[in-house]
Amino acid sequence: MLVALVALCVAMAGTGYAASCLVQSAGPKAQPVADRDFKNGSSACTCRRGPRGFRGRRGRRGRVGQQGAIGPQGLTGPAGPAAPSQFAQFFALMPDDNSATVAIGGAVDFPQNGPEIGDIVRLGDDTFELPDVGIYRVTFIVSVDEAGQLVLTLNGSELDYTVFGRATGTSQITGEALVTTTAPDSVLAVNNPLSAASALTITPLAGGAEPVAASLVIQQLG
Repeated sequence: MLVALVALCVAMAGTGYAASCLVQSAGPKAQPVADRDFKNGSSACTCRRGPRGFRGRRGRRGRVGQQGAIGPQGLTGPAGPAAPSQFAQFFALMPDDNSATVAIGGAVDFPQNGPEIGDIVRLGDDTFELPDVGIYRVTFIVSVDEAGQLVLTLNGSELDYTVFGRATGTSQITGEALVTTTAPDSVLAVNNPLSAASALTITPLAGGAEPVAASLVIQQLG
């Protein structure tokens, strides 16, 4: 009997529990046999849990999984504001156009039509209608014989920030400005200023044998 119980304790060693096994002998006293590791106690053993072991090393990272399916398309965003679509070019060819000098306070003629989209139109050879309230980019270029200046007028009033000129007789007068209208169907012109010293002669055949263009481009920006 004693031999069998000792064998039981030895067989259960290394199972993760520490135990003190007491074997009941045939005599009046219990004889201690050994401390062993085992999972299941018996009527002859008292068991206690051993200390927690060290944490093992982190395992290797697994492979990247397959890419998921493409999600549904998002909602269409709101439409942006419409871009202004009005522009027009007007021009003159010298000689023939602008055959007379431009008097002090008078306007340069641009009697011929270039490309245009929208409702920017001419009212005469030297006046042009800006149909909508808004901001317009205005660009002009004119060859003249004399030193002089040109200015944009809106509804008959000179816009003082749009005065452009040259001091000698060897270059063109060019200008570009933004013009804001506060009323529909405003009228634009390119004038020899009221403060000018003399009339202006629009140069024919400047620089060669071909007619020379004077140009006015009007584009609505907003």
